[in-house]
Amino acid sequence: MSKTRYPAPTLEQVPEDIRARILEVQEKSGFVPNVFLALARRPAEWRAFFAYHDALMVPETAGRESGLSKGDREMIVTATSAANDCLYCVVAHGAILRIYEKKPLVADQVAVNYRKADITPRQRAMLDFAMKVCLRAQEIEDADFEALHAHGFSDEDAWDIASITAFFGLSNRVANFSSMMPNPEFYLMGRVPRQK
Repeated sequence: MSKTRYPAPTLEQVPEDIRARILEVQEKSGFVPNVFLALARRPAEWRAFFAYHDALMVPETAGRESGLSKGDREMIVTATSAANDCLYCVVAHGAILRIYEKKPLVADQVAVNYRKADITPRQRAMLDFAMKVCLRAQEIEDADFEALHAHGFSDEDAWDIASITAFFGLSNRVANFSSMMPNPEFYLMGRVPRQK
């Protein structure tokens, strides 16, 4: 595996507000995901990135509700990141997807071919829309929204699906050009019981 092109700062080198957030993540997960330090080389961008990330992936922090579950959001990230050939995001978000959905096989299935994955018809419709946004956003039309509505998604849910797809398109490209590699811990998360 190649090494990252941009060395990450150490935890001691990052501003205090960023360090505090990273330590919270480390406390919860037991390790520091590489993305947190990799992006901390540019503190203003780190803050903007994670503010938008949280608004999309943890909407309650932005004071709004969403028709998407946590598993749905991670499924969108995993499927579209696979389409963008982003190793970091497929592995990291696939791990979170396995945990939220409580299905050890789902992330691999979604990353390789979501149409054959063990997911609901509603999730398949969601991923159809996400993949079209990912690969052919200029072709989105009323029929695409109608397909979502048929599965109970609102126009606001469609916005969430599209925004998550677009945001992680940015993330995929940064991870790819910088050669950001997933932490080894992600590979087993949600596949085997967590070590205590």
